[in-house]
Amino acid sequence: MKDKKIFITGNEAMGLAAIKAGCKFYAGYPITPQNELTAFMARELPKAGGVFVQAESELAAINMIIGAASVGARCMTSSSSPGISLKQEGISYIAGMQLPCLIINVMRGGPGLGNIAPSQSDYFQATKGGGHGDYRLIVLAPNSVQEAYDLVILGFNLADKYRNPTMILLDAMLGQMSESVILKKPKILKVKKDWKIDIKKDRPQRIIRSFFIKEGFLEKHNLILKRKYERIKKKEQRAQDYRTQDAKILIVSFGSQSRISKEAVEILRKKGIKAGLFRPITLWPFPEDSLKRISKKVKFILVVEQNFGQMVEDVRLAIRDKKPVYFFGRAGGGIPTATQIVNFIKKLL
Repeated sequence: MKDKKIFITGNEAMGLAAIKAGCKFYAGYPITPQNELTAFMARELPKAGGVFVQAESELAAINMIIGAASVGARCMTSSSSPGISLKQEGISYIAGMQLPCLIINVMRGGPGLGNIAPSQSDYFQATKGGGHGDYRLIVLAPNSVQEAYDLVILGFNLADKYRNPTMILLDAMLGQMSESVILKKPKILKVKKDWKIDIKKDRPQRIIRSFFIKEGFLEKHNLILKRKYERIKKKEQRAQDYRTQDAKILIVSFGSQSRISKEAVEILRKKGIKAGLFRPITLWPFPEDSLKRISKKVKFILVVEQNFGQMVEDVRLAIRDKKPVYFFGRAGGGIPTATQIVNFIKKLL
């Protein structure tokens, strides 16, 4: 039997993927441009035996996720940029408590209330730990509606595998656009959650917390987290490259911007300029190993983002100044075009 194909928005595709991945609890609060996801979960999650809660605020929603994750449920919340900002304290608690969950951020323009146009200006917030303390999120960046669907399933699996919150980071363009999606049967990772809170007797007490008041206890806990983050960094780097075998110029971009950058590569190739594209799929852990390998052959790197320069810092750290790294970006909902990228590279040449 062939896999079913449907035409669906990015927001709805992520909701559908969550349900197919076994999500049983969703808590959220409306904000554009991710409202279709919340509406989809309100309509469809109860049909699948799950629980949907429209919380009274973003703060309430993220704390409800703490409760659901503590009892072992696959759970999810979603929002857009300023809503994610309000969830940061709770996200830090979740990371400190080592609770698996999925968080979706459909980015909009900022800073402040900004606008509802596509943006990639939450990169720092997602990858550097937007809340307090030493913690990391696994951050996945789709560049199509199909990948938004696929990465939600992967995100739940990675969250369970490492007992760590995972974030799907995409912009309003991918959330709102519609594309064909093949609904492959999801591979769901089965993990024994022998840490979860339940009502069983005759077993050692289980405590889930991020509060360690005795001297030295919190440092020991942070070392446990550090070792986990090192395992994730070693094993979970993901990226995709395009026409890099003979490339002399490498464009690096993620999410929807990588599709525009791919078009720029084709235009440059037609003009006789050997360009290639490197697309990080995991923003954390950043795929530095493959970028280092590919960058050895090129003359320079151009990082293109829908912001004024965030991922470019990780690119420079990855290659350690061994090649020139330039940046081109637009912010506040401005979207770099393929023509603008091509013209910028011409000036560099």
